[in-house]
Amino acid sequence: MNKTININLGGLIFHIDENAYALLKNYLEAVSNSLNEDVEGKTEIIADIEARISELLSEKTAYKQQAIQESDIEEVILVMGQPEDYSDTSQDANEEPSAKAATHPVKKLYRDGDNRFLGGVASGIGHYVKVDAIWFRFAFLLAALGGGFGIPLYILLWVLVPEAKTSIEKLEMEGTPVNIDNIEKTIRKGFENASQTLKRGDFGKVKSGLHKLLNILGTLVLRIFKAFGKALGFFVIFISGLVLVSLALGLFSLGSFQIIGINDYLIDFPAFFFESIIPKQLLTILVFVAFAFPFLMLFILGLKAVNRSVKTMNKPTFLTLLSIWMVALLGLLFAGIEHKTATAFEGSKVHESHFETVKNDTLHIKIVNNDNLYYKSNFSRKSGQNIVYTPEKKIYSSNLEVTVVQSDSSEASLKIRKTSEGRNRKIATENADRIAYKYTFTDNTLLLDGYFLSGLENTHKDEQVSVQVAVPEGVVVYFGNSTRSFLYDIDNVQNIDDNNLVNRHFLMTSKGLECTDCDEKVY
Repeated sequence: MNKTININLGGLIFHIDENAYALLKNYLEAVSNSLNEDVEGKTEIIADIEARISELLSEKTAYKQQAIQESDIEEVILVMGQPEDYSDTSQDANEEPSAKAATHPVKKLYRDGDNRFLGGVASGIGHYVKVDAIWFRFAFLLAALGGGFGIPLYILLWVLVPEAKTSIEKLEMEGTPVNIDNIEKTIRKGFENASQTLKRGDFGKVKSGLHKLLNILGTLVLRIFKAFGKALGFFVIFISGLVLVSLALGLFSLGSFQIIGINDYLIDFPAFFFESIIPKQLLTILVFVAFAFPFLMLFILGLKAVNRSVKTMNKPTFLTLLSIWMVALLGLLFAGIEHKTATAFEGSKVHESHFETVKNDTLHIKIVNNDNLYYKSNFSRKSGQNIVYTPEKKIYSSNLEVTVVQSDSSEASLKIRKTSEGRNRKIATENADRIAYKYTFTDNTLLLDGYFLSGLENTHKDEQVSVQVAVPEGVVVYFGNSTRSFLYDIDNVQNIDDNNLVNRHFLMTSKGLECTDCDEKVY
């Protein structure tokens, strides 16, 4: 049984095993002793080494909730290297370090403040892709002179990309392994550059007046963008948080309704839910994941914009969530394609019936609605759909067309053509046949329903009902006011517009319908 100790390393608190603490302490003392007492920046070197060790230990503790063990410290030492490997402080910078200190370099995008013209963006990108910075400066200049977008792009990168200030960040910027040797070399190089500048006596002339002015302007713009970024961050946090809470409540509500089996009566699902082979419950979860993941990322970015110290999601968690999100998108894509194939073909079904009319009698045509099913104060033809209960849940549509033609016989007839869509012609025809439409004929009055009903699975299948009334010669037709928006392309002798046919009498002649009570104003 070992005791555990809380330590502060590189500004972070760690819970460490007593033996691991002793090993770490001895290692740091050995590093300190390996550096000459008169070495410039010895304190800074030790601080950067501790910061790097702290970073490595943070990566290890991110996946477990336990004290740091001796094996963890040994792995860190293997990455950093033993002090004796770098005891020769005059070692050539190009000489390869010992195999003990070999580690995979971590390359990150930073701005290079030591080799900058304005903000160090171009030189930072140059380090990242290993291309001379002058080419990126030239590219930004061309973009600024050409389309003008080079300036806002540069400023945006200046704001978003951090500057490499510490020796560890400079090593990561160059893609160099972060170990004792390279940390020491970086700090020595910085002191040597500063010393040479002082010897030349031009330290105060390093920056020209133009460079100073540009730096001041750059700092001012940077602060404005940072303030704007924080305000934008708060806005993004609010919006994304609101969406996430709404999605969570929606998912909980849908799950509750589905468990008790009343979802079909209270919730209007998207059309592709009804014919998909994927269960509704799973489709609901896929929709939730598809929307939740992007807003979760926005929420984290908003937090990061407001407070840079907020830790981002670790790589395994991000990759896991990204994989789940991609699976959700693929599932919804499959459901969407499946729904699209369900409307690939059009089919129709025609029902014909006959009814008796007497010459010189008047046939009244009226359109009626079922107000108890779906009330409309101004009943008219529309292509939209509504959900009604019969008591089963059905699609209600008033996408109805009525036309009147001359009969080929002495008998009046009624043709009802119902159209729908499906995966093939046979299914489309079957869907059309299942459309429910009614009419009645009583006392020379033809009452046509101004609506039809269809199943929920036929949502967005562009369903329609066309009614054709065939009238023999000598019969008078009277269009009631309710037919105004439902009449479609009715030929007549006077070429009267469909909207003006209502409330008038038309005699069916050999030439077609002829108005018997129209004045010249309606022509």
